[in-house]
Amino acid sequence: MIRLLAFLLSLLPFLAEAAPIRIKDLVEFDGVRGNDLVGYGLVVGLNGTGDGIRNAPFTEEIMANILERLGVNVSGEQFRPKNVAAVLVTATLPPFARAGGQIDVGVAAIGDAKSLLGGTLVMTPLSAADGAIYAVAQGTIIAGGASVEGQGASVVQGVPTSGVIPSGARVEREIAFDFGGLRSVRLALRSADFTTAGRIEQAINSEFGRRVAVMQDAGTVSLDLAAANMRSPAHVLGRVENLTIEPERRARVVVDQRSGTIVMGEDVRISRVAVSQGNLTLRIREEPLAVMPNPFAEGETVVLPRTEASIEDEPGIGLAEVAGGTSLSEVVAGLNALGVSPRDMIDILKSINSAGALHAEFVVR
Repeated sequence: MIRLLAFLLSLLPFLAEAAPIRIKDLVEFDGVRGNDLVGYGLVVGLNGTGDGIRNAPFTEEIMANILERLGVNVSGEQFRPKNVAAVLVTATLPPFARAGGQIDVGVAAIGDAKSLLGGTLVMTPLSAADGAIYAVAQGTIIAGGASVEGQGASVVQGVPTSGVIPSGARVEREIAFDFGGLRSVRLALRSADFTTAGRIEQAINSEFGRRVAVMQDAGTVSLDLAAANMRSPAHVLGRVENLTIEPERRARVVVDQRSGTIVMGEDVRISRVAVSQGNLTLRIREEPLAVMPNPFAEGETVVLPRTEASIEDEPGIGLAEVAGGTSLSEVVAGLNALGVSPRDMIDILKSINSAGALHAEFVVR
């Protein structure tokens, strides 16, 4: 772990000279978005791993409805198959999707089915938030797990009760959106920052040679499509999204206590501070002793408590002083040279942050 962190620190000078980023990778265009779809369907063809009808009566209901639509009269009949399962089907209708196009769908069991491996989703309509049907899904499920069961034990790896169907839904209805009639569009920054928004405004105005973009706030840049004087809004955005700028990043330190991972930005600075760290270990061990009477003697066996307690003060780093304005990468490199473990390093960084000497956003996961 320490070698990996030292290697990442050695890359900081090269990362600082990274190429500018395209505007399309920094913003979302207002109105150009996907729409969530959901549907309720039935999976058939399972190898005895479907829903138990007694525990999932809705499976019997939807199966009866499907059979009746196909002309099979099942009124008053009782079903006890184990190769069907009720599922929820989800998908995202991408922007500018046209009728006849295909999209991926996800399938997840909602009953007590044990696995969807090898199952086939029967034709399922997918609706949006307005209740209208925009796509129809059907196809063979690709599940991401495995399940093996015997008489005395069972083993499950992954999640076999959910899966995907690549290109499993066909678009039946388009979203009504007159993109060609837009007079203006807003660019929403994924990470709001005044400096980055200002650079986007400057880059766009320099590209068109006139005032086309206006920064409204830290997360929004308004684009006047009419002022761009081009044939259509699509041509304007196609020209804008490939412009490159250097985004401004906030100083941030992210640590993961479970894995001991530390990620930091190059702009993190530490004020003048002194650090001292050591490890205090307390060990308590119980070893009860059983005392029995002599052979053929009267008496009872007695358990005597016996406890061993010890306190060890392992050597840590002594009092060390960090000069003001030092970068965090230099401090971490120094701690690596002293052999400090990643978890102890996280504790030191948390203490420096609590002392108010770490000038960055400190995120602990």
